[in-house]
Amino acid sequence: MTKTVAIVGAGIVGVSTAIWLQREGHRVVLIDQRGPGEGTSHGNGGVLASASVVPVPVPGLWKMAPRMLFDPRQPLFLKWGYLPRLMPWLLRYMRHATAEGVATRARAIAPIIGDSLNDHLALAEGTGAERFVVPSDYLYVYPTRRQFEADGAYWQVRREAGWDWDVLEDADFTAYDPCFGPDLRCAVRLGGHGRISDPGAYVKALAAHVERQGGQILKAEVRDVVRDGPRVIGLRVGGETLTCDAVVLAAGAWSAKLAAKLGVKVPLESERGYHLELWEPSVMSKAPVMVASGKFVATPMEGRLRLAGIVEFGGLEADPSRAPFALLEDNIRRAIPGLTWKEKVEWMGHRPSMADSLPVIGAFPDAPGAYAGFGHDHVGLTGGPKTGRLLAQAISGRMPNIDLAPYSPGRFQ
Repeated sequence: MTKTVAIVGAGIVGVSTAIWLQREGHRVVLIDQRGPGEGTSHGNGGVLASASVVPVPVPGLWKMAPRMLFDPRQPLFLKWGYLPRLMPWLLRYMRHATAEGVATRARAIAPIIGDSLNDHLALAEGTGAERFVVPSDYLYVYPTRRQFEADGAYWQVRREAGWDWDVLEDADFTAYDPCFGPDLRCAVRLGGHGRISDPGAYVKALAAHVERQGGQILKAEVRDVVRDGPRVIGLRVGGETLTCDAVVLAAGAWSAKLAAKLGVKVPLESERGYHLELWEPSVMSKAPVMVASGKFVATPMEGRLRLAGIVEFGGLEADPSRAPFALLEDNIRRAIPGLTWKEKVEWMGHRPSMADSLPVIGAFPDAPGAYAGFGHDHVGLTGGPKTGRLLAQAISGRMPNIDLAPYSPGRFQ
């Protein structure tokens, strides 16, 4: 049966859901306050980070975090006035900073992100957005092999998720990519990954395909859900009522308020992420690189090198801070000595971070017709296409090809 599905949020998850729903024969309406590809899906690191199964909360974070907050060289920042509001979520988040928590999250997230390159290729096929999907390696770079080996427990988690790699040291690393300085001597190379050469333009191109296929795109604010008994039958969009057969909530860090109206109080917090784009750089890395010592990613894109990876807690309203931009610039100067560029562009956005580091995907338990697709923290671009496909299957009444229980909105009831 053909359904009309309203999707709140036109980032990579919402647009992916729309495309897969259209391929299932449904009508779609995409609704976003800023329009497609203007939020986090514009500003992400651009890496299809399939092996990124290890979450941010790891064993020892309780001890590391306070030191990081007072060290300007570390990629963790806090708007101190926000701390009282943050604490309930933070305490819940930190309870997962255990070996068991890491293993649980890795097992659950791998089916969502583990084949991201092929998921993006399948999503983009026939849309006109194919050119933005670039197969590539993904490198984790360390000063020395000893520092790589100190992270051995987390590499074992990646191995258990099905990944393998090779290690390039000294001359071998220089031969692979000569742009990095002598302070970085060890690279762990993961094949089978990819990058998006312009994330914002990519999501816009996908959304344009949705529109060409008969989808409707509204630039508006969703104020409420409309119900007939428990069933969701529409949305309040601006001052109007939009009727539909199903609703998908894919509004990223802004999803909590509407989720509460659907009967689920989600432990969702904004991780304020920063990026710095260096246009026309004098050198460009061969592949996306995670510089492990600075916990930042450098990704080659069309005409520029994008640096991303800062975490700041401060909510959705505060202005950007200056220190994260300065840290990113300092970090890349250390990694690639002598790097120059023509223009620098700064950006700050909001990653939707769940207390258990797992996205919310699937049907709301007490609101028939309502579905969730948000909360992917650092892997939203990576997991967006698979999430959209799973939601389209569920809405179409077909059994998804993986168990959605770990991601269910009902896990918070």
